[in-house]
Amino acid sequence: MATELHETIFMAKQERHKNLFLNYRNLNNFPVELLKDEGLQFLERLYMKRNSLTTLPDNLAQKLPNLIELYLHSNNIVIIPEAIGNLARLQSLDLSDNALQLLCPEIGRLRSLRHLRLSNNQLKCLPPEIGDLQDLETLDVSMNQLMSLPDRLYRCLSLQYLTADHNQLNHIPRQLCRLHRLNQLSMAANRLVFLPLDLGRSRELQFVFVDNNVDLKGLPSYLYNKVIGCSGCGVSSQVLDGELGEALGEALSEALAGLPAEVKVVALETDSVVPLEELAMRTLYRTYHHHPTELNLLPPIMLPKSLLDLLHFPLGHCHRCSQPMFTIVYPKLFPLRNTALAGVHRRTTVSFVAYCCSSHCLRTFDLQG
Repeated sequence: MATELHETIFMAKQERHKNLFLNYRNLNNFPVELLKDEGLQFLERLYMKRNSLTTLPDNLAQKLPNLIELYLHSNNIVIIPEAIGNLARLQSLDLSDNALQLLCPEIGRLRSLRHLRLSNNQLKCLPPEIGDLQDLETLDVSMNQLMSLPDRLYRCLSLQYLTADHNQLNHIPRQLCRLHRLNQLSMAANRLVFLPLDLGRSRELQFVFVDNNVDLKGLPSYLYNKVIGCSGCGVSSQVLDGELGEALGEALSEALAGLPAEVKVVALETDSVVPLEELAMRTLYRTYHHHPTELNLLPPIMLPKSLLDLLHFPLGHCHRCSQPMFTIVYPKLFPLRNTALAGVHRRTTVSFVAYCCSSHCLRTFDLQG
């Protein structure tokens, strides 16, 4: 086996191969032959699936500087060295089915990276620097132990496919609604209780899968015309406590469980007066919306940081008129079983929820209009 491996690498060096296949070689260590002398300067694709590697060499980028694709699926890799960030041309990195517990921040230096696959590892968090991957199109972090996603993920402006099934996520950062190229979002089998108000507002987002989130009972009405998966959702009972739950009704209060803390008022159709704080936030937003850099020029004493963050990232936009909302929502419930989609989704008790900015929009909103 060692002789065959040596000959394979020797031939790749002599003939300046661009592709090298070292799958199923029972390798415990990275082959030293790949790193001798000048390395393989012409190699662009390295396949090392289904071996027993536990780590990567620090000088990988120095010896294989032109790597575009690196496939390390099904090894025993526990840690990735910081030097991984030196692979300046790398576009595709597959680390699925390993034993990763931590992803180094230097992953954010892979500015050419387009596809990152990290499924079936032991990751509990992702570094914020992952948001620096502005060319990233595919991110698969399914079957890990993630409890949250980085807020900075919204900076991955090229992201089209985001898969995070089978984790421990209890919310989706509303900043992700800014991913205007996102086409498919899969968050099945997590612990989601609530979805961002604006999820589905982007026309590009066409496929959303949230199956088997048992506490999730409300879907933003923007998702009504999307391809959605919601089987096994809403099978547990979570009701808002106190007078609010009684006023809204049990079904609506369950759908609103997990509302963001910034929501100070859940209004009814009879509440025709919008609170002063909400009106002030809307005015500030209109003032600075066309000059977002000026938000950073506001003296910090003028607004608490929480409200300043809201100006950058509103709770959502009215599902009727697109007015930004900051501290109040007017919700309207549409049980899925009463819609045209009832025949498609049989194993779910979820409802669509329209989030409106005023009693007028609440009255005039039509889910199928």
